[in-house]
Amino acid sequence: MVSPELLTPYPVILAGIPRQLHRVEIAPGVVIAILNILGDTELTEAVAQALVDRLPDGAEFLAVPEAKAIPLCYAMSVKSRLPYCVLRKSYKAYMTGSLSEPVVSITTGEPQTLWLDGKDLPRVRDRNVVLVDDVISTGGTLRSGAALLERAGANVLASCAIMTEGDPGAWSHVIALGNLPVWVEPQPNS
Repeated sequence: MVSPELLTPYPVILAGIPRQLHRVEIAPGVVIAILNILGDTELTEAVAQALVDRLPDGAEFLAVPEAKAIPLCYAMSVKSRLPYCVLRKSYKAYMTGSLSEPVVSITTGEPQTLWLDGKDLPRVRDRNVVLVDDVISTGGTLRSGAALLERAGANVLASCAIMTEGDPGAWSHVIALGNLPVWVEPQPNS
């Protein structure tokens, strides 16, 4: 059990928009702040513009893993006029000629697969693609998404996220608007 003060809301300001993030214990003594943009149009629109303003020169296409970051990528696509595709987390019968890549995400805790629909293969081939996510925690989804896109013939130009999590130095290569700490309380000996 973590101390009660670690479960109080965590304040952030993203693209000028203040929010109080709920903290959740994800493992014994390990607490993270949860950023969930689903349904938060004001925040999604603001952070999308802030990330578009930071896109590297030469960006031609956006790709996003399913699901919470889809509204972010959509808004970035509208603002930048760059097309995008979704890296699905389950195969659908209509996805003929698809490519897949295994991934383990901290948010699911179990092995999954990212899928690139066959219709998107010619759209990303020989394009400079930017991977878009809401929060990058361990980088597992990021690495799998990049590997999948590279197998499809894309050049992964950059990765961007609203926030990274944990050691900020580990994410110096990611375009991000902020970093969330991870709180760890020592556990008593059992």
